[in-house]
Amino acid sequence: MISHQLAKWYIENQVEAGCDEAGRGCLAGPVFAAAVILPNDFPFEFLDDSKKLSRKQREVARKEIESKAMAWCVEQVEADEIDEINILNASILAMHKALTGLAIRPDFILVDGNRFKIYHDIPHLCMIKGDGRFASIAAASILAKTHRDDFMLRLSAEFPDYAWNKNKGYPTQEHIRAIDKYGQTEWHRKTFVVKKQLSLDF
Repeated sequence: MISHQLAKWYIENQVEAGCDEAGRGCLAGPVFAAAVILPNDFPFEFLDDSKKLSRKQREVARKEIESKAMAWCVEQVEADEIDEINILNASILAMHKALTGLAIRPDFILVDGNRFKIYHDIPHLCMIKGDGRFASIAAASILAKTHRDDFMLRLSAEFPDYAWNKNKGYPTQEHIRAIDKYGQTEWHRKTFVVKKQLSLDF
């Protein structure tokens, strides 16, 4: 079991959806987002901020979330759209898409971070480090990360030179060297790569 204390809800007896994203700081691949509504009897001991969990713990938690949540949805926004609308807007768009995919309409939305845009007429609250404070956001962080990791693992089989099986698209030295050597793929965020290359030149 995981040692932590997460709040089960922001306001008791309302249907709350937690939202979080994964892959915001990557050079390649989509940004993923998840929305999750948990029941009161969920086995909360499996939850924590996904970054604090081992891969095995995340996979166990993912199975619990996907089998026992009242509703959940994972969505993504591709690299070309990230370049077009910027990563903040793309992250929010992915969260909106995930909320739209929920089978249950929430009364309230809890969002990890400090920026969000109104989703229909549903009130929301942004929470810095919310994935370490609220169970529903932690659940969303786990789904977003595990689904994105799986996606990048599959993509790595097609593009083995970039080591996405290890770096998941993040700007490691190995990844940056591969871009310098082999160029960018269709999955790279062009604006991100240019900025990273410029930062290395100075």
